[in-house]
Amino acid sequence: MRFVSMETIEKSIEVNAPIRQVYNQWTQFEEFPNFMEGVLEVRQLTDRKLFWRAKIGGKEKEWQAEITEQVPDRQISWRSIDGAPTSGTVTFESIGPDKTRVTLRMEWQPEGAVEKAGGVLGVDSARVEGDLKRFRDFIEKRQVATGAYRQEHH
Repeated sequence: MRFVSMETIEKSIEVNAPIRQVYNQWTQFEEFPNFMEGVLEVRQLTDRKLFWRAKIGGKEKEWQAEITEQVPDRQISWRSIDGAPTSGTVTFESIGPDKTRVTLRMEWQPEGAVEKAGGVLGVDSARVEGDLKRFRDFIEKRQVATGAYRQEHH
C-alpha cells in the first residue's frame, strides 16, 4: 500500500462588505474564473454538483465536485467526486456591519512532479492568497453580488 500525502492550505482575508453580500457572491460559482487563477470554467450542474475546468501545473484538468454542506452566511464545504481527491471549506464571519472575514481551507492530492513541486515551493499557497485578494477586490468594486443562492444543504 502506497501512502499518498495531501496538501493543505488555509488562508483568510477581510472583505469590506456585509456578510450576506460576500456569501451571496461566493455562491456564484460560474464567476470564479473572474478572480481564480487557472480556473477556466465552473458550471453549476445541480444544486449540489459543479463541473470544473482548470489549468493546473501547465495541464488542463476537468472534474466534478459536490457541495457536502452549505449554511447561508456561515460556510460551504465540498469534495471532488472524480479526478484527483480534493476537498475544502470556505467560512464567512461577520467582523462588523460592513466587514467579513473569509477563510478558505483546501486539501488536495498533487499529481505528478510539477504539482508536488508547487506545494513545496509555496506556489499553491501564493495562488490561493492571490485568489482571495482578487475575490475581495471583485466584490468591493462591484458593491453588490452578481447573484445569490441561499439554499441550505447538510
